[in-house]
Amino acid sequence: MNNFYRSMFAGLLLLLSTGRALAENNNFNSLLWMQASAEYKANTIQAYRTALRNIDAALGDHKWTAAKEQVGDCSSLPPAIVMDIDETVLDNSRYMGKMVLEGGEWSAVTWNEWVAQQSATAVAGAVEFINAMKDKHVRVIFISNRECKRGDKSLAGSCQEAGTIENLEKVGVAGVLPEDVLLMGEQDGWTSEKKSRREYVSKKYRIVMLFGDDLGDFLPDVKSNITPEERDRLVGEYKNNWGRKWFMLPNPTYGSWINILRDPKSQYIIKY
Repeated sequence: MNNFYRSMFAGLLLLLSTGRALAENNNFNSLLWMQASAEYKANTIQAYRTALRNIDAALGDHKWTAAKEQVGDCSSLPPAIVMDIDETVLDNSRYMGKMVLEGGEWSAVTWNEWVAQQSATAVAGAVEFINAMKDKHVRVIFISNRECKRGDKSLAGSCQEAGTIENLEKVGVAGVLPEDVLLMGEQDGWTSEKKSRREYVSKKYRIVMLFGDDLGDFLPDVKSNITPEERDRLVGEYKNNWGRKWFMLPNPTYGSWINILRDPKSQYIIKY
């Protein structure tokens, strides 16, 4: 075998092995769908356009609330929508792409660096919807599990609030105030479970819509110690909220949906 064919053969083996390694990554196809498919963008645009068609009905009905945590008479409270950030407003697939292509894994250090870079792009449809809410004088409150551990000196810039607000401004969501961004750890009791933060918002505003990519953005106690069947039952129980008060954005790459599955996860695959 001459040098030319030897080099070509070696290159082919490298290409095959690299492709195989990428294909074996759990997130490869999911990430490919998010970044390369028109279907992903169609899904997110559809969600936000559906919400826009429903907002006038929500504002016109002063008893309308989207939050289970809202109790008592909220008719005199100003309206607000509550939105998750990651994979709901900001698209972090470029960060995940680096993990896939370089064989890495999510870590607090690399994630903090990514947030500080303020390089996330907008989820299609999100910016237009948020700006339409401003025109209708509806407050937009962000409840995110990005972190703000103000007392933690172990990691520089451990409060991700400023980077998040600046990233939102870069994609076209201007004028976001720090008090409208409620991050995990920012106050005592603000854990990854978002119930306490929805309760906090519901005391000041009538929450007319919820947006997220995880069932936990809408309901409490669905992120651990629960079965897929129980989560499915809850989706059906609140079927009248979907596409009307609650708007789920697609995210096949991570979330509580996979965290609650027991190993081996292959047991959840249904075959004929």
